[in-house]
Amino acid sequence: MAALPAPCYNSAGMHNPIRTCALVGRFQDQRVTECAVALIPQLQARQLTILALDDTTAPSVPAGVSIVPVRQLIERTDLMIAIGGDGTLLYAAGLVAEHDIPLLGINRGRLGFLTDVLPQDMESCIGAVLAGECEADSRALLQARLRSAEGSEVQSFALNDVVFNRLETGRMLDFETRIDDRYVNSHGGDGLVVATATGSTAYALSCGGPIVNPRLNVLVVAPICPHTLSDRPIIVPGDSRIDIRLIGESAPVAQVTCDASVLGELKSGGRLEISPAGRKVTLLHPPGYDYFRLLRSKLHWGLGGLAHER
Repeated sequence: MAALPAPCYNSAGMHNPIRTCALVGRFQDQRVTECAVALIPQLQARQLTILALDDTTAPSVPAGVSIVPVRQLIERTDLMIAIGGDGTLLYAAGLVAEHDIPLLGINRGRLGFLTDVLPQDMESCIGAVLAGECEADSRALLQARLRSAEGSEVQSFALNDVVFNRLETGRMLDFETRIDDRYVNSHGGDGLVVATATGSTAYALSCGGPIVNPRLNVLVVAPICPHTLSDRPIIVPGDSRIDIRLIGESAPVAQVTCDASVLGELKSGGRLEISPAGRKVTLLHPPGYDYFRLLRSKLHWGLGGLAHER
């Protein structure tokens, strides 16, 4: 008798069967390959089809995995497993940004705020996911639109942040920001980070921004190396639209990235518009997931006094 499809939760809290699973990671990395090899028998035992992108080199992909183009992978996948660091999960989030495909992150990177499943726990966590016992966590996406002075436009989504920064060394950017068509400030410095609550522990944190619980629907707007000390990070409502323009006709060129992927260049006369995407990505966590425990682990909190870990 054939095994029944494994259940999972989508972003609406509905029960969806899992028939096909996609593995995303740098399979050239031995640590990533070792995790994949350990997972494949468990997935095959549930009679799941296992896919990987064809942008990987075939000899590096473990046996039992079918290599398919990105369009086919998205059309067929019910669950995506990112094996690597947070950058790998952000790449996977970009793949599913316009699709209702849940993401699970297995940490083979350095910090792992998003890829929060440790290798030693991955088999039990996968079992919980396939049994429908995971915790579904919906995270809001940003949409960045980069418009040139000539009227052309490119756009992309971001789970963590949209970053606007200088390309030329030694030259400060002069730019102004508007939020919901209201003038906010004229800045001088290296650029600006607009981060979701999810991305508050990424680049924005190094700019002096706060750690924001991902359950809050807010954005962090953090200047990068501001020339004026009073130019501080601020928190704005999550449904805000933020417009950025360079000041001056001879302004240096700035680069715009979405989750560290280059969107394009902002030049004089152009405009960068950042707004909520109206879409969400569903991250899956193991049973008992605790955001504050994650922070303590990654930021080494509570090590200076008595042990209070529970």
